[in-house]
Amino acid sequence: MPLRWSVQHHDAELIQSIEQTCRVSPVVAQILAVRGLTHPNDVSSFLDLKMTGLHPPTDLPGAAQAAEQIYEAIQAKRKIIIYGDYDCDGMTSTAILYRCISILGGNVGYFVPSRLDDGYGVSRDSLSKLKERGAEFIVTVDCGINSVQEVEFAKSLGIPMIVTDHHVPNGPLPEAAAIVHPALPDQNYPFKDLCGAGVAFKLAWALCQRHHGSEKLPERLRSFLFNAIAMAAIGTVADVVPLLGENRIIVNHGLNLIREFSNPGLVQMMKLAKLYEKPKLGAEDIAFMLGPRLNAAGRLGQAQLGVELLTAENEERAKSLAEYIEQLNKSRDSIDRSILRSAGKQLKDNFDVAIEPGIVLGSPDWHVGVIGIVAGRLAEKHHRPTVLISIDKMGQKPATGSCRTSGDVDLLKAIGGCKEHLIKFGGHRAAAGISIDPDKILEFREAFCHQITLQSSAENLIPELDIDAEARLSQLTLQTLNELEKLAPFGQGNPRPVMCVSNVKLAQSPKTMGKEDRHLSLQLEQQDIRIRAVGFGKGEWVQDLSDKSDTNFDFAFKPVINDFRGQRKVELHLIDYRPTTAEI
Repeated sequence: MPLRWSVQHHDAELIQSIEQTCRVSPVVAQILAVRGLTHPNDVSSFLDLKMTGLHPPTDLPGAAQAAEQIYEAIQAKRKIIIYGDYDCDGMTSTAILYRCISILGGNVGYFVPSRLDDGYGVSRDSLSKLKERGAEFIVTVDCGINSVQEVEFAKSLGIPMIVTDHHVPNGPLPEAAAIVHPALPDQNYPFKDLCGAGVAFKLAWALCQRHHGSEKLPERLRSFLFNAIAMAAIGTVADVVPLLGENRIIVNHGLNLIREFSNPGLVQMMKLAKLYEKPKLGAEDIAFMLGPRLNAAGRLGQAQLGVELLTAENEERAKSLAEYIEQLNKSRDSIDRSILRSAGKQLKDNFDVAIEPGIVLGSPDWHVGVIGIVAGRLAEKHHRPTVLISIDKMGQKPATGSCRTSGDVDLLKAIGGCKEHLIKFGGHRAAAGISIDPDKILEFREAFCHQITLQSSAENLIPELDIDAEARLSQLTLQTLNELEKLAPFGQGNPRPVMCVSNVKLAQSPKTMGKEDRHLSLQLEQQDIRIRAVGFGKGEWVQDLSDKSDTNFDFAFKPVINDFRGQRKVELHLIDYRPTTAEI
């Protein structure tokens, strides 16, 4: 079922004005206009990515207070534990503060909960274990803002806690020794969308200034902060926060500094991902290559090794860790494909997806750390909000579900309407998690589908594809794409431009490529111009395209520059297609 295409309309006079006043090319002016950047000051702020555009670290709410207390703990040689999270953002956050305190001479360790054994966030059991291991001072990263009772419990153990987080508070704030957060109530920090690693980077920066007693830092600390901003860039992209404001600056400079200032572990991981020799890294390289490798460690219960990789200095150990995490990622990919096949068969055998408003499936054979990925794939493929549930084989624990939305359905609202069938739930509009008694799954499924129908029609379950501009193949030159790259880094909040081309033919028969023929390769032709197009994960299109080989098509895509062995060529990454008879 095709997406609903929505091609943006353009004001020719406005685009010309942006082009002239901001001194940008017509294509860049057009994309800026679509994104609401029409005033010269806004355009200048968006395109100017100087590091001086970062706000002073002590302006971040709680950062100065936290830096002072951490510095006192360092001086007193107290045992400091960085309490992290098991996703990529949590790992990079942990690595940043662990390395910072180590460099400043602190007695520091780290703890990252296991997704499989400990679950998300701060827990009393983990705090008790850390106390037994000698913890005297705890700093959370990427978690803790809603851990009111846990912070009180730590106090009862005699352990002060500093909370650093970016998640939305859902009630009273914990009474921590300090809270570092970009969006605290009654605070006016100018940029509220930092991720956990961005917050950790700012705190590390403030701590370095406190240690040196000056804003101007010596080379040793500057080199550390260059490494920290590279780590923060990885966490920022992987956590899918908006690549606007400070995040754009962090990611831009992190990508430029990542090779020179990476530790041996990150270097080895980049080499295995075939990124180390790439002339220029983009945010997509983090999103599709580095982030998934680190997240694989977390999904399979090995997040501690991810942090060790990011902090390793011994070359041999770094190589061993990188190779192990590479294998974990391959295992995760294999598990992912196995669950996808199993879920697809269960869906086909039991439900008519064309008339079902939502998808709820469960199995005791599905890995709890991977079901979220597969739920996202099914939601994207079938345009239905999807819940995949991993059921405990022994029947001793509640079942765990991962949920992903489609169209304009507010997932958290839909699940909230079914709470009488759940043990607990949480998340946000697009993604959520549930805990449920396996005996309640059928009742939950009926209630969930009903809640979806209250929110949205069948048509609105199909996401709308916003297309920035229509083009001809002849317009998609290297010069045009070089101009578009001025808008990078691309990601959440600033996506790579989506374009469409109409009435093109297939110059060759469609081909599949990659493992299990998962991907699609095409040669598109229009008025004697040919360009290669690739559909990642779109191998299933090949049959339909082959059956209609005499038909001309419209394709929606993201234009990119493929830099392979020094040869730069335009390539189209396909999103959707339809016969040309459809109106745009």
